[in-house]
Amino acid sequence: MKNNQEIIAKLNRALEEIRPFLQKDGGDISLIDFTDKEVLVQFEGNCYSCKINDLTLNVGVKQIIKKHLPEIEKVKSI
Repeated sequence: MKNNQEIIAKLNRALEEIRPFLQKDGGDISLIDFTDKEVLVQFEGNCYSCKINDLTLNVGVKQIIKKHLPEIEKVKSI
């Protein structure tokens, strides 16, 4: 099992990978919390109220996080 600092670093790298696409539309994303198998994020700016943020979460954010941390099973937004 990875230590928390290593997990946070990988999660931040994953979010940095998708962040430019979100910022291009006036939005952003923040890491809120994580467990061994689940990550909680928060959309910000225009992404917060965007009608397709579920699609962005499942197709974009989740896939990028799983690329960096394959053991993650769920990604949720608040």
